[in-house]
Amino acid sequence: MTSRDNILRAIRRQLPQATPLPDRSGSWIQYDNPLVQFAQVLASVGGECHHVPDVAAIPQYLQQHLVSGNRVVSGIPGLREPNFDFNSFHPDDMADVELAVLPGVLAVAENAAVWVETDFPAQRAACFLSQHLALVVPASGVVHNLHEAYERLQVGTTRFSCWISGPSKTADIEQSLVKGAHGARTLQVFLVES
Repeated sequence: MTSRDNILRAIRRQLPQATPLPDRSGSWIQYDNPLVQFAQVLASVGGECHHVPDVAAIPQYLQQHLVSGNRVVSGIPGLREPNFDFNSFHPDDMADVELAVLPGVLAVAENAAVWVETDFPAQRAACFLSQHLALVVPASGVVHNLHEAYERLQVGTTRFSCWISGPSKTADIEQSLVKGAHGARTLQVFLVES
């Protein structure tokens, strides 16, 4: 018997006893208006929420709040003319991206997190390499809490998925807050009615 086998056997002898998972049924937090709650929590973590009737209303907002000439990439069909090929991608392609507008699957009122999933490596990179990030989520996709969210999600059906809440930020021991240290400096979430 090899030393590897001896080590693995010793580890197996020390495994903790299996315990049943806790009961997930219960009265989880519910809000009178999850859309309002989502917007308030998102604002408290540094993001902005915009409730719009349809995707067609988003370009008008982007034109008002962006300097012309900034490079914008969009993963939302019909939002902008295609200016980026998500199929052929190299990380250097993100070097001058000012704003990425990407789809979100659902949003959680409890913590203002948006579930993002994609099969495109470029969209995954855009979440973290663009200067500013806008996520477009169906208003019907706002749920009260994470328990509801995980009941709706099918984790593992795409190559990449994650929760995003608020812009990237970090603070050091001198309590100096820096936004955009690990990702986008700002986060806009568009809740779309149709």
